[in-house]
Amino acid sequence: MHGFWVVGTSLSTFSVDKIAGMNASQARQSSRTPTTTSSDYGEASIRVLKGLEPVRQRPGMYTRTDNPLHIIQEVIDNAADEILAGYGSRIDVVLYRDGSVGVEDDGRGIPVGLHPEEKAPVVELVFTRLHAGGKFDKRAGAAYSFSGGLHGVGVSVTNALATRLEVEVWRERKVHALAFADGDVVEPLRSRAAGPGDKVSGTRVRVWPDPKYFDSPRIPEEELERILRSKAMLMPGTEVTLREERSGRERRWRFEGGLTEYLLSVMGGEPVVPVFESQGYAPADDPNFAQGEGASWVLGWTEDGGVARESFVNLIPTPAGGTHESGLREGTFGAVRAYAEAHGLLPKGVRLLPEDVFSRASFVLSAKVLDPQFQGQIKERLNSRDAVRLVASFVRPQFEFWLNQQPEFGRRLTELAVQAAQARTRAQQKVEKRKSSAVAVLPGKLTDCESTDVGRNELFLVEGDSAGGSAKLGRNKEFQAILPLRGKVLNTWEVERDRLFANTEVHDIAVALGVDPHGPQDDPDLSGLRYGKVCILADADVDGAHIQVLLLTLFFRHFPRLIDAGHVYVARPPLFRVDVPAQGKRPARRVYCLDEAERDSCLAKLRDEGVRSDAVEIGRFKGLGEMTAEQLWETTMNPDTRLLQAVRLGGADRAATVETMAMLMARGEAPSRRVWLEAHGNEVEADV
Repeated sequence: MHGFWVVGTSLSTFSVDKIAGMNASQARQSSRTPTTTSSDYGEASIRVLKGLEPVRQRPGMYTRTDNPLHIIQEVIDNAADEILAGYGSRIDVVLYRDGSVGVEDDGRGIPVGLHPEEKAPVVELVFTRLHAGGKFDKRAGAAYSFSGGLHGVGVSVTNALATRLEVEVWRERKVHALAFADGDVVEPLRSRAAGPGDKVSGTRVRVWPDPKYFDSPRIPEEELERILRSKAMLMPGTEVTLREERSGRERRWRFEGGLTEYLLSVMGGEPVVPVFESQGYAPADDPNFAQGEGASWVLGWTEDGGVARESFVNLIPTPAGGTHESGLREGTFGAVRAYAEAHGLLPKGVRLLPEDVFSRASFVLSAKVLDPQFQGQIKERLNSRDAVRLVASFVRPQFEFWLNQQPEFGRRLTELAVQAAQARTRAQQKVEKRKSSAVAVLPGKLTDCESTDVGRNELFLVEGDSAGGSAKLGRNKEFQAILPLRGKVLNTWEVERDRLFANTEVHDIAVALGVDPHGPQDDPDLSGLRYGKVCILADADVDGAHIQVLLLTLFFRHFPRLIDAGHVYVARPPLFRVDVPAQGKRPARRVYCLDEAERDSCLAKLRDEGVRSDAVEIGRFKGLGEMTAEQLWETTMNPDTRLLQAVRLGGADRAATVETMAMLMARGEAPSRRVWLEAHGNEVEADV
């Protein structure tokens, strides 16, 4: 792929994949051949994908496609959800000789009766319908109060991407079985009376992943073992087994000691103080969180060796972290800082930061969130904003109490944090001494930050003075700087380097950055760079996308080394605000949606939860200037809750990327652009 790649998003109203799919020479060639006429685009051109077709058409939208592990994990997660709900005590996984995988539990068994509305067996619906399952209902007494499978596409995706899938259910003194091939029922549900050797209850699923959907058909056993070991660790007393039929090897995991036993087995060194394990969950009368929401955690500190950090949401591993980890960090930092200040343990001139306290910390965190919002279908990162407050509200008071009850432990942890803070300060002073010889006069519009730590500092290039005002009020002035830009930024694709500074906006950006314009073959001096992150913050509409493209053009053309070094980012502000009233044990809440697709998905999920459509209020932000400082901080600037995406170059061929960008941005390329628009215009998502 050639062209810009903004990780997880697009540059404008056109998808990056669509922009990058044709380079300039291809576009010119197309201009010499007949183009598609509008008469070819009619009613028959619209294809409606039904059932599991969307999954097979675009499997990467629903699961990882490097190997089949994630679709197997969906089945394992369902078994774990049964145990999380209080039913069952074991999970057995088998890797068969023929490449299939079996997962068996002793839970309640998937219901097999007819669905009251769909008039089909429920077990069949679960495996053949997207967004069908028992985990959407959040009312009191529902089948699952907490679960990881809340996206509603889990095992149906597994079925869609398998050549064959067999299900066996033990329930109500009967054994029920059915089978699927390529997502369709090939052996309808059949039942028989349970015999002496049959289980009382449970479910067994055997899957034959279809290799054509995956880069490799092999399931990475080390990763599978880690997932199964974590399930056993998170559910003390649960036995989890993995048997490999080909070698006869069998592994078993059972952690009676839970989180502490597990953390001590994976930490890279001896803890300097005893590990701290605790938990906290919201009671029924909690005004802020639903009953049962909360977390259990264990924390340990070492002086050397590697740190071990693992987090989970409703037993789902989150290797990319998320807001629950931010809450653990915030609560831990608040407790250590309060203890140090109360006992006068901070040397003069030392200011603790969260990274100072957490630099040598190992932890295991298991959060329970009623309606978790994950980033993407593979659920690697938690995005639920309320999870920061949820976890921090339980961690800080308990950890602070523990530190005061064990003062020698509190002093030792404070010493570790102070040492880290002093090392950080010394590193900053060395950088400052090297930079101080050539200080430029900063732009008057720049509202700078207080910190001199380049790696931590952030510069937000904000569209308009109005949005700039909200950003200035909402930012963290310690490490976030704001530079408002007026109007559309100059298209700098064909501007010579020595003429760049004739434009005020470009001049101010360059001076604020502390880096001179340069080309891809140059070796610029980046020691003057004043910000580790340069964040483009534009409105979430078409005009904002245009400004975003113009700024990315500036960086690609005249500051390419900043992109290569990973300093350029795009902030994703929401386009919609959805206010949801209180319902049952869920308090009133506010949900922000990036675009119309996310808004529609949110509304569909709320309907599944039983929220009336007329009770939901939807607001559309016309621009960042309409947001209050608090809203802009919460959604777009707070490192714990924002969506900030790094800019990368797609593909390794820079020349082809330059050619594609020239086709899009150069004045003389209008014919090529016209051809490209005629080819892809019907794919645009209009925002009017």
